[in-house]
Amino acid sequence: MRARPSTTESGFEAYALEPRRPVRKAPRARYNGSVPLTRHDCKIRDSEPADFEALWRIDQECFPPGISYSRGELRVYMRRTGAFTLVAVSSPEWIGPPPVPRDGRSSTPLPTAGAIAGFIVAEANRRVGHIITLDVLAAARRHGVGSELLRQAEERLGTMNSEFIELETAVDNRTALRFYKRHGYGLVRTVPHYYSSGVDALELRKQLAIAAGDVPQK
Repeated sequence: MRARPSTTESGFEAYALEPRRPVRKAPRARYNGSVPLTRHDCKIRDSEPADFEALWRIDQECFPPGISYSRGELRVYMRRTGAFTLVAVSSPEWIGPPPVPRDGRSSTPLPTAGAIAGFIVAEANRRVGHIITLDVLAAARRHGVGSELLRQAEERLGTMNSEFIELETAVDNRTALRFYKRHGYGLVRTVPHYYSSGVDALELRKQLAIAAGDVPQK
Protein backbone atom coordinates (compact mmCIF):
# COMPACT_ATOMS: atom_id res chain seq x y z
CA MET A 1 0.00 0.00 0.00
CA ARG A 2 1.43 3.41 -0.96
CA ALA A 3 0.94 6.43 1.30
CA ARG A 4 -0.85 9.48 -0.06
CA PRO A 5 1.00 12.54 1.28
CA SER A 6 -0.70 15.86 1.92
CA THR A 7 0.44 19.04 3.63
CA THR A 8 -0.82 19.86 7.11
CA GLU A 9 -0.73 23.09 9.11
CA SER A 10 2.21 21.76 11.12
CA GLY A 11 4.24 21.38 7.94
CA PHE A 12 4.43 17.61 8.15
CA GLU A 13 3.29 15.27 5.43
CA ALA A 14 0.17 13.39 6.50
CA TYR A 15 0.01 9.73 5.50
CA ALA A 16 -3.37 8.14 4.87
CA LEU A 17 -2.49 4.94 6.70
CA GLU A 18 -3.84 3.42 9.87
CA PRO A 19 -1.22 3.91 12.64
CA ARG A 20 -0.15 1.31 15.16
CA ARG A 21 -0.80 1.73 18.83
CA PRO A 22 2.01 3.76 20.46
CA VAL A 23 4.41 2.17 22.94
CA ARG A 24 5.35 5.16 25.11
CA LYS A 25 2.14 6.26 26.81
CA ALA A 26 3.38 8.57 29.56
CA PRO A 27 3.25 12.36 29.12
CA ARG A 28 6.34 14.17 27.94
CA ALA A 29 5.81 17.28 30.03
CA ARG A 30 9.33 18.72 29.91
CA TYR A 31 12.22 18.15 27.59
CA ASN A 32 15.90 18.20 28.37
CA GLY A 33 17.59 20.97 26.39
CA SER A 34 20.90 20.81 24.59
CA VAL A 35 24.28 21.99 25.84
CA PRO A 36 27.05 22.61 23.29
CA LEU A 37 30.26 20.62 23.24
CA THR A 38 33.59 21.75 21.93
CA ARG A 39 34.56 18.32 20.57
CA HIS A 40 32.54 15.42 19.22
CA ASP A 41 33.22 11.96 17.91
CA CYS A 42 31.40 8.72 18.58
CA LYS A 43 30.80 5.26 17.23
CA ILE A 44 27.59 3.23 17.13
CA ARG A 45 27.45 -0.38 18.28
CA ASP A 46 24.91 -2.92 19.50
CA SER A 47 24.16 -2.78 23.19
CA GLU A 48 25.64 -5.32 25.58
CA PRO A 49 24.15 -6.64 28.84
CA ALA A 50 26.67 -4.60 30.84
CA ASP A 51 25.29 -1.40 29.28
CA PHE A 52 21.85 -1.66 30.82
CA GLU A 53 22.36 0.42 33.96
CA ALA A 54 23.99 3.23 31.97
CA LEU A 55 21.10 3.19 29.47
CA TRP A 56 18.53 3.34 32.24
CA ARG A 57 20.32 6.29 33.87
CA ILE A 58 20.44 8.13 30.55
CA ASP A 59 16.70 7.60 30.18
CA GLN A 60 16.19 9.12 33.65
CA GLU A 61 18.29 12.09 32.57
CA CYS A 62 16.39 12.60 29.31
CA PHE A 63 12.85 12.34 30.68
CA PRO A 64 11.33 13.54 33.98
CA PRO A 65 9.75 11.17 36.55
CA GLY A 66 6.53 9.65 35.25
CA ILE A 67 7.82 9.77 31.70
CA SER A 68 11.15 7.98 32.01
CA TYR A 69 11.03 4.20 32.01
CA SER A 70 11.44 2.04 35.06
CA ARG A 71 14.17 -0.58 34.86
CA GLY A 72 11.53 -3.23 34.28
CA GLU A 73 9.84 -1.31 31.47
CA LEU A 74 13.11 -0.63 29.69
CA ARG A 75 14.12 -4.30 29.94
CA VAL A 76 10.78 -5.40 28.50
CA TYR A 77 11.04 -3.06 25.50
CA MET A 78 14.65 -4.04 24.82
CA ARG A 79 13.75 -7.75 24.93
CA ARG A 80 10.65 -7.62 22.74
CA THR A 81 10.57 -9.89 19.71
CA GLY A 82 12.25 -8.10 16.83
CA ALA A 83 13.72 -5.39 19.07
CA PHE A 84 17.31 -4.18 19.10
CA THR A 85 19.23 -1.45 20.91
CA LEU A 86 22.06 0.64 19.46
CA VAL A 87 24.31 2.78 21.64
CA ALA A 88 26.51 5.77 20.80
CA VAL A 89 29.92 5.53 22.44
CA SER A 90 32.20 8.56 22.62
CA SER A 91 35.68 8.19 21.16
CA PRO A 92 37.94 11.06 22.25
CA GLU A 93 37.16 12.93 25.46
CA TRP A 94 34.22 15.28 25.11
CA ILE A 95 34.60 18.68 26.68
CA GLY A 96 31.68 20.85 27.64
CA PRO A 97 29.79 22.42 30.57
CA PRO A 98 28.12 19.99 32.99
CA PRO A 99 24.42 19.25 32.40
CA VAL A 100 22.05 21.28 34.56
CA PRO A 101 20.34 19.13 37.24
CA ARG A 102 16.55 18.94 37.01
CA ASP A 103 14.21 18.68 39.97
CA GLY A 104 17.09 18.27 42.37
CA ARG A 105 18.31 15.06 40.76
CA SER A 106 21.98 14.50 40.09
CA SER A 107 23.02 14.88 36.47
CA THR A 108 24.68 12.21 34.39
CA PRO A 109 28.40 13.11 34.02
CA LEU A 110 29.69 14.33 30.69
CA PRO A 111 30.53 11.47 28.34
CA THR A 112 34.25 10.73 28.20
CA ALA A 113 36.18 8.34 25.99
CA GLY A 114 34.35 5.01 25.92
CA ALA A 115 31.24 6.33 27.69
CA ILE A 116 27.71 5.93 26.34
CA ALA A 117 26.24 9.24 25.21
CA GLY A 118 22.91 7.99 23.87
CA PHE A 119 20.92 5.03 22.63
CA ILE A 120 17.95 4.02 20.52
CA VAL A 121 15.54 1.12 21.00
CA ALA A 122 13.64 -0.02 17.92
CA GLU A 123 11.66 -3.04 16.80
CA ALA A 124 10.48 -4.60 13.56
CA ASN A 125 6.98 -6.02 13.25
CA ARG A 126 6.22 -7.35 9.79
CA ARG A 127 6.34 -4.40 7.37
CA VAL A 128 6.40 -1.73 10.07
CA GLY A 129 9.39 -0.71 12.18
CA HIS A 130 8.90 1.22 15.37
CA ILE A 131 11.19 3.61 17.24
CA ILE A 132 10.45 2.93 20.90
CA THR A 133 12.78 5.54 22.37
CA LEU A 134 15.70 7.72 21.31
CA ASP A 135 17.72 9.12 24.22
CA VAL A 136 20.77 11.39 23.92
CA LEU A 137 22.45 13.15 26.84
CA ALA A 138 21.96 16.92 26.76
CA ALA A 139 25.71 17.51 26.52
CA ALA A 140 25.89 15.40 23.35
CA ARG A 141 23.04 16.96 21.40
CA ARG A 142 23.29 18.97 18.17
CA HIS A 143 26.41 17.07 17.22
CA GLY A 144 24.88 14.36 15.06
CA VAL A 145 24.59 11.67 17.74
CA GLY A 146 20.81 11.35 17.53
CA SER A 147 20.87 11.54 13.74
CA GLU A 148 23.45 8.77 13.46
CA LEU A 149 21.56 6.55 15.90
CA LEU A 150 18.36 7.09 13.93
CA ARG A 151 20.08 6.51 10.59
CA GLN A 152 21.60 3.21 11.64
CA ALA A 153 18.36 2.06 13.26
CA GLU A 154 16.50 2.84 10.03
CA GLU A 155 19.06 0.85 8.04
CA ARG A 156 18.73 -2.10 10.43
CA LEU A 157 14.93 -1.99 10.21
CA GLY A 158 15.22 -1.93 6.44
CA THR A 159 17.23 -5.14 6.48
CA MET A 160 14.46 -6.62 8.64
CA ASN A 161 11.95 -5.97 5.81
CA SER A 162 10.36 -2.89 7.33
CA GLU A 163 8.74 -0.66 4.72
CA PHE A 164 7.64 2.03 7.14
CA ILE A 165 8.90 3.33 10.48
CA GLU A 166 6.59 4.77 13.11
CA LEU A 167 7.14 6.68 16.34
CA GLU A 168 5.24 8.87 18.78
CA THR A 169 5.99 12.24 20.34
CA ALA A 170 4.09 15.05 22.04
CA VAL A 171 2.85 18.07 20.10
CA ASP A 172 4.70 20.43 22.47
CA ASN A 173 8.08 18.74 22.00
CA ARG A 174 9.18 21.16 19.29
CA THR A 175 12.78 20.01 19.35
CA ALA A 176 11.77 16.42 18.61
CA LEU A 177 9.27 17.51 15.96
CA ARG A 178 11.90 19.55 14.11
CA PHE A 179 14.36 16.68 14.38
CA TYR A 180 11.99 14.07 12.95
CA LYS A 181 10.65 16.38 10.25
CA ARG A 182 14.23 16.99 9.13
CA HIS A 183 14.68 13.24 8.87
CA GLY A 184 11.64 12.73 6.66
CA TYR A 185 8.91 11.73 9.12
CA GLY A 186 5.36 12.75 8.31
CA LEU A 187 2.25 13.12 10.40
CA VAL A 188 -0.14 10.16 10.53
CA ARG A 189 -2.63 11.69 12.91
CA THR A 190 -3.06 13.75 16.05
CA VAL A 191 -4.48 12.05 19.13
CA PRO A 192 -6.23 14.70 21.27
CA HIS A 193 -5.44 14.64 25.01
CA TYR A 194 -3.49 11.43 24.54
CA TYR A 195 -1.11 12.01 27.43
CA SER A 196 -2.27 12.15 31.03
CA SER A 197 -1.09 15.77 31.21
CA GLY A 198 -3.67 16.64 28.53
CA VAL A 199 -1.04 17.16 25.82
CA ASP A 200 -1.90 15.81 22.38
CA ALA A 201 0.27 13.15 20.75
CA LEU A 202 1.54 13.10 17.19
CA GLU A 203 2.05 9.78 15.49
CA LEU A 204 4.74 10.09 12.85
CA ARG A 205 5.69 7.77 10.03
CA LYS A 206 8.40 7.53 7.39
CA GLN A 207 8.45 5.37 4.29
CA LEU A 208 11.81 3.71 3.73
CA ALA A 209 13.42 3.92 0.32
CA ILE A 210 13.27 0.68 -1.66
CA ALA A 211 16.57 -0.52 -3.02
CA ALA A 212 16.73 -1.07 -6.76
CA GLY A 213 17.28 -4.79 -6.30
CA ASP A 214 14.14 -5.03 -4.17
CA VAL A 215 11.79 -3.69 -6.84
CA PRO A 216 9.54 -6.49 -8.08
CA GLN A 217 10.33 -7.52 -11.65
CA LYS A 218 7.61 -8.40 -14.15
